[in-house]
Amino acid sequence: MRIATYNVNGVNGRLPVLLRWLAETAPDIVCLQELKAPDEEFPAAAIRDAGYTAIWHGQKSWNGVAILSRAGDIHETRRGLPGDPDSGQSRYIEAAINGILIGGLYLPNGNPRPGPKFDYKLAWFDRLIDHAATLIASDLPVMLAGDFNIMPTERDVYKPERWLDDALFAPEVRGAYSRLLDQGWTDALRTLHPDETIYTFWDYFRNAFARDAGLRIDHLLLSPALAKRLKRAEVDSFVRGWEKTSDHAPVWVELADKPVRRSRAPA
Repeated sequence: MRIATYNVNGVNGRLPVLLRWLAETAPDIVCLQELKAPDEEFPAAAIRDAGYTAIWHGQKSWNGVAILSRAGDIHETRRGLPGDPDSGQSRYIEAAINGILIGGLYLPNGNPRPGPKFDYKLAWFDRLIDHAATLIASDLPVMLAGDFNIMPTERDVYKPERWLDDALFAPEVRGAYSRLLDQGWTDALRTLHPDETIYTFWDYFRNAFARDAGLRIDHLLLSPALAKRLKRAEVDSFVRGWEKTSDHAPVWVELADKPVRRSRAPA
């Protein structure tokens, strides 16, 4: 089974790109972020014609998350995080599909830092960590997938010295990501590509994609029950080179039906 996350940066404006990617790569489940569309303007018919059912949590002009599936029925379990005082920001949706519980998320950007937007980011992250703890405790196969707006390490950002004051690379945010992983989550992409320079976002400006001046901010985190089934994790970076595309590229994992035996690195 292939499960992907993709910040589409406007589901209607980038719909031809999304549909082309779905047709060419056929992921089984997809978490989308930055729909930038209210619920009534989500392109459900076009998604259905592409072979996918969908649930979505939209918002006019900003944010918005969705989950698409061609691998089975979508059983929605939650929209919004527990204890979120701002229900106007559509940033989290959760569903059970084919035996896997998937939380699709779009974590706040947080800039400028310091300021109220950065405070909101940290508070939202704390609520995510609290909810993630309950998911880990369930011992179910669970995945958290989406745009985390975090570069966890210097390896995940082009010229990290230029990002020291940015909310995506702030020590508080990177510390929160570490606290999340410490619950037992596996960062799928970094686990299978421990030493590679690998990015998921390239700015539209300064010819960033052609220079490979990117960031790794889109992540797929697996609970222990699911991490045992991890076979592959990749970035479809070629999609970033398409015309009128998002500034993000899709990221995906491939899961086996049974636990995968990994060969140990030579001593």
